[in-house]
Amino acid sequence: MDFYRLIAKSYEKLYGEEQEIKHRIIKENINIKNTDLLLDVGCGTGVSEFNCKVIGIDPSIELLQQNHMQEKILARAENLPFKGNVFDKVISVTSMHNFDNIEKSIKEIKRVGKKDFAFSILKKSNKFGFIEQTIKNNFNVKKIIDGRKDWIFICNT
Repeated sequence: MDFYRLIAKSYEKLYGEEQEIKHRIIKENINIKNTDLLLDVGCGTGVSEFNCKVIGIDPSIELLQQNHMQEKILARAENLPFKGNVFDKVISVTSMHNFDNIEKSIKEIKRVGKKDFAFSILKKSNKFGFIEQTIKNNFNVKKIIDGRKDWIFICNT
């Protein structure tokens, strides 16, 4: 977490373009309606806009303070502060490798989502294999897309 605290003010300059590419791929591959409620798990600075209501969660107060694009909540993926089946869409972009408990987080994401999910997983993460298998154990993976530095998993339940 200290890393994100230290780079929060320059996060978008460092990673914004890369994150925009992943968000564009997600938008092209899941049908997001303006009536949808979308949860962005590990939203950070909220670099991308979606044409719907978005709630972002992140454990870094410093990143959330840079986020001006969505409603945001200081929270961890392992304990999502929502009832089950609330969100039409749930995304997590390049954040799962930072979760304290990946398996619990993925189960929480599945619990709060209704049907459509998109995850980008950092290719070079030493946790990639575990994350990929945990996603496959919990979701129906419809498509895996090469997002340059990440693999993007388009899933449903």
